[in-house]
Amino acid sequence: MEDHSVKPKRIVVVGGGLSGLTAAHRLSQHMGGSYPPFEIIVLEAKDRVGGAIWTRREGGFTLEGGADSFITNKPWGVDLCRELGLSDRLIGTDSRHRRSFVVRQGKLCPVPEGFVLMAPHRLGPLLTSPILSWRGKMRMLFDLVIPRKGDDGDESLATFVKRRFGREALDRLIQPLVGGIYTADPNELSLKATLPQFLRMEQEHGSLIRAAFRQSREARSAEKNSSGARYGLFVSLDEGMETLPRELVAALPRGTVRTNSPVRRISRTDPISPWRVELLDGDPIMAHVVILTTEAHASARLIDGYDPALALQLRSIPYASSAIVNFAFRRDQVSHPMDGFGAVVPAVEGRNILAISFLSVKFPSRAPEGSVLMRVFLGGATQPELFDREDDELVAIARTELGELLGVKGEPLLVEVGRHSRAMPQYTLGHTDRVSAIREQLAKHSCLALAGNAFDGVGIPDCIRGARIAADSALAALLASANTAAA
Repeated sequence: MEDHSVKPKRIVVVGGGLSGLTAAHRLSQHMGGSYPPFEIIVLEAKDRVGGAIWTRREGGFTLEGGADSFITNKPWGVDLCRELGLSDRLIGTDSRHRRSFVVRQGKLCPVPEGFVLMAPHRLGPLLTSPILSWRGKMRMLFDLVIPRKGDDGDESLATFVKRRFGREALDRLIQPLVGGIYTADPNELSLKATLPQFLRMEQEHGSLIRAAFRQSREARSAEKNSSGARYGLFVSLDEGMETLPRELVAALPRGTVRTNSPVRRISRTDPISPWRVELLDGDPIMAHVVILTTEAHASARLIDGYDPALALQLRSIPYASSAIVNFAFRRDQVSHPMDGFGAVVPAVEGRNILAISFLSVKFPSRAPEGSVLMRVFLGGATQPELFDREDDELVAIARTELGELLGVKGEPLLVEVGRHSRAMPQYTLGHTDRVSAIREQLAKHSCLALAGNAFDGVGIPDCIRGARIAADSALAALLASANTAAA
């Protein structure tokens, strides 16, 4: 029989974004099991949960302010949807236009078929593509004879690509494709922390082209004719991505999530006493375990007074800000055929946007028939000054670019601006060493865990995996403290 005289322990999760809600859900799955009785409190500073994920539905349009989908070859996103009973609400991308474009001299050129991020799985489409000059294409073929790197030291994306494929391939093809994922400066981006599979390909096969060809021979997939990202592996939710955080909240015990609850700091008097979670407004909360899921710089502020060394390490992870402008138009307002999922813009083009996503082409249900929905991305590490512009300025910039690149004319049916201030961590050179140092310092504090997109991946599945690991760590700490008390 359960002993109701035992006062439940308390686990506080700071941050109500995807990582925080996933950690809380993972914890809730173990309530009433072999662990000591505990309660969960999620503290979110804003008036809504979901963090960078939000969806708005208006006039038949489904607007996304953050991620519009997630990849399935990392299983943690699909697994979570299955646990929440959302499997039948997952939708795949439209198979008719699974390709993307790169802007060259103001024109949209298809990414060569079979080119995935940094590796061509087919030579024919690459050699006939107008994206690269013949000199650039020939330089890429040198990858077949250039020796592999002799050491395992960290290397930037730019250095790696220039070494293997040359400068033109970096500037015209790979920088915009990878930059569309990380909004990062390729000269600063750590390849080991972001795309380590390409380092392995070089080490194992001596050539990215040779490795890609071998992979294609070994496993022909349905995506062999896709280009850019592997779009057939992406899914979303039928009513938008905000369904995921909303269902996570619904799966938690009532009252678990407290919005409008910004945290000032966390501290404790000694290594075995409870944590004191101080709020900006309201009484402090005592917690046996704390999981911080806010941005690294925000977590640093919370822990600064208790462990300045850990706070300093967390602040060493830089962040970029970005904006997304959603536009809805009638289809006849756009002269481009929109026969792809979107376009990325190389920095060398000198334009004021990073990318355009044709959301209603990827997921036709996102817009009523006869209309289109697209998203324009601005800012990031390469154009930080744009983020400081007013909303109407961003809209004007985006409309100018859409007019020049896609032939868009007339007034939009709908406009929505989404901003993400210091929300995208930059995995710069030495990132893996920084994360190792953070975890080594974190290990000195029992009953404290970290999660979020600053450590092991920026994608939705990566955040889910990291949050689950943090929750499991919290449960282990809770059990250890209970066993110590019992002894």
